[in-house]
Amino acid sequence: MPAPQEDKAITGCTKELADFLEKAGIDHRSTEAALDIDASLQQWRRRIGKRELGTAALDAFGISEEIDQAQLDVLFAIAKPVNEAWYEDEDETMVSTIAARLRIDPSRASRLVSDLIAKSLAQRSVSQRDARRTIVELTERGEAIVNVVRRFKFLVLGEFLSSWTDDEIAAFVPLMARFVAWTDDSGRMGRERFAEEIAEMSTDLKKTAIAS
Repeated sequence: MPAPQEDKAITGCTKELADFLEKAGIDHRSTEAALDIDASLQQWRRRIGKRELGTAALDAFGISEEIDQAQLDVLFAIAKPVNEAWYEDEDETMVSTIAARLRIDPSRASRLVSDLIAKSLAQRSVSQRDARRTIVELTERGEAIVNVVRRFKFLVLGEFLSSWTDDEIAAFVPLMARFVAWTDDSGRMGRERFAEEIAEMSTDLKKTAIAS
């Protein structure tokens, strides 16, 4: 893994941002770290948006014509997860459960489920707990796709992590979990913690609005 960078000078528009954050109580050291993290996240987002690993898996098994990335996401949302405690919100999966797990609109989740049913990759069933509820389950084919794609993902990720030291893994895993937990509530916390700064920026923003 790359060695931590030495402190670097903050210049230009970045200096202006750093000065603004300092007034809000955020020191330059934290600003530098935030900028570096944001840059890495932007790269990560572009890669995730392209679904490079998922695309590679579908191509490897010759099923990219059978299922696309959005449908694959839904298959994984239906499937019993591996080591993902946050999924344990329901022991039966409904369309609303899928929407919540993927953070998408329920109507979109419903359309994607219908697509998977049409492809015989998922099926609707009656809940064993409440006959009024309709649940979604994987078919044998859908479960088989989830299993091979999941194994492909962990082969690649496991091979990458095998080059890390024990200390690197011990440091990274809990910090990654901590960062992900923070992002779950970061929007609300930001509005509450920096209400005064947001109000001030909103006033400045309104000054640039084009008169209708």
